[in-house]
Amino acid sequence: MTLVTPEIEGENGSGARERIVRAAYELFCQHGVASIGVERIIAEAGVHKTSLYKHFASKEDLVVAVLRRRDEVWTQGWLRSVIEREGTPAERVSAIFDAFDEWFRRDDYESCLFINTLLESHDRRTPAGGAAAAGLASIRELLVGFCEELDVPDPRRFAVQLQILMSGAIVQAASGVTDAAMLARRVVEEMLGEAGAA
Repeated sequence: MTLVTPEIEGENGSGARERIVRAAYELFCQHGVASIGVERIIAEAGVHKTSLYKHFASKEDLVVAVLRRRDEVWTQGWLRSVIEREGTPAERVSAIFDAFDEWFRRDDYESCLFINTLLESHDRRTPAGGAAAAGLASIRELLVGFCEELDVPDPRRFAVQLQILMSGAIVQAASGVTDAAMLARRVVEEMLGEAGAA
């Protein structure tokens, strides 16, 4: 499963709205939101500008739709499946970083659209910033659910710490530290050991 071009079961991708979202998703993941204009999106989607504005009142509305798609594809689709296919709770946590290691080494590694958009917007109170913050919160809630299966005193706090390590590894990988996931995994294993949950 590619993390750039979403493939969602049951969608034929034939509608103009879907083509716009798919084109914007790929462009935003690869280049960020700020550097991509509406003209580039409509060219990639093969639609007219009037079609884009028929479905989205503004570029920011489109950004929000793309971030929601990212949650469906990346968080609920890919990350959840990575965690759920492992056995013990501790193995599930480690599996995140094993999967990240593969992801970071891909030629099409695109970093985190939620982090990138939040940093570009500089304000989580804007629609785009809020949607990016909501995407990160969705990841955190997913982690909380799995951390509740760990034998740790405070699963929510552990999930926040885990997400901090995940986010840090994502940023470090984008800066060229290709073994960032494995370095983060070692820290998590130490945390699990200290909590008696290894």
